[in-house]
Amino acid sequence: MSYLEHFGLTEEPFSNAPVSRFYFESPQHQQALVRLTHAVSRMRGLSVLVGDIGAGKTTLARRLLDALPEEEYEAALFVIIHSGVTASWLLRRIALQLGVENPAQEKLALLSQLYQRLMQIHEQGRKAVVLIDEAQMLETRELMEEFRGLLNLEVPERKLISFVFFGLPDIERNLRLDPPLAQRVAMRYRLEPLNPESTRSYIEHRIQTAGGDRVPFTHEAVEVLHRLSGGSPRIINTLCDNALFEAYLAQETIVDAGRIEEIARNLALGAGEQAPGNGAPAQAAAPAGNVDLSEVDRYLESLKS
Repeated sequence: MSYLEHFGLTEEPFSNAPVSRFYFESPQHQQALVRLTHAVSRMRGLSVLVGDIGAGKTTLARRLLDALPEEEYEAALFVIIHSGVTASWLLRRIALQLGVENPAQEKLALLSQLYQRLMQIHEQGRKAVVLIDEAQMLETRELMEEFRGLLNLEVPERKLISFVFFGLPDIERNLRLDPPLAQRVAMRYRLEPLNPESTRSYIEHRIQTAGGDRVPFTHEAVEVLHRLSGGSPRIINTLCDNALFEAYLAQETIVDAGRIEEIARNLALGAGEQAPGNGAPAQAAAPAGNVDLSEVDRYLESLKS
């Protein structure tokens, strides 16, 4: 009998991969989605959503992308996996994702192409929206100035493009590199950690979505999960996944508080700490001068498949 069969599951309930069907709409996630949807539907310009590591920002970004009807939006999602990206590379990627064919190498020509494409989208009665995940890696003033310039592309009473930044609170520091851009933020929202009630609901939701008909964690185990994870969904996933597997090896069908505490000790986890291997990609720590943007291009292409 496999680990999944042991608990009556059809798939892994606590994977940290951003799978849409496992999206958990806590009250604050619902509030964030409503506000972000309102901002992009009104083409307000720049919106910012921040949260600590593992708060669910990437999942929310993908949820927002899925919620924008194709007949109404020309939408794209970028995941910034390296702080060494340049303004020219980013501008070309935005142009490509919004449908510009053969983007020019020369900046003025590229901006002209992008403006024409945005006008085409506008005349179709649609809206251009670009979501930027891991936006805290946009660390240069040049990048911030590029976004400000794109937000200047408008028609009477309406901007031609909207951006939503998702990332760590460091985003705010980056925005201050270009004060005029910081002043143009139309909506800000911060994802806070799950509270005890939402933690229990989150675990129940993941188990049910994975095909389970009962929650194998005791009430005390869930309390310890919340305390040791600090309410971070990513750490909750890591603890729960390890705990279920260890219970399976021990041929137990119930996970108690002691099992959770043992797992946390083995992973060197405490309240609010990050699970090893679940942080930002290793490429983010590499020196900016060593980045191969062709590799980044290939990674971004893989996200669309």
